Amino acid sequence: MTGVDPGALDDQQLMKELETIHRTRHDTLLHGSNDALRTHNDRMARLEGEYLRRHPRRPVAAGRTREGARERGPAGE
Repeated sequence: MTGVDPGALDDQQLMKELETIHRTRHDTLLHGSNDALRTHNDRMARLEGEYLRRHPRRPVAAGRTREGARERGPAGE
């Protein structure tokens, strides 16, 4: 396991960790080793899982649902 257990983080620390891992995602994907990408994937999944566990009823934007995407139509329209 890499990093502090997400369950041990307070809400502010969890959000900071999530912001950091999302900010570094693209660079890790493009330039990280396979091991680095696997570690990044695991850490991101654990952090996001903890966020979802704490916020099961988080607000969901209508445009971020499958139905909302259909209403927007194909990209480029």
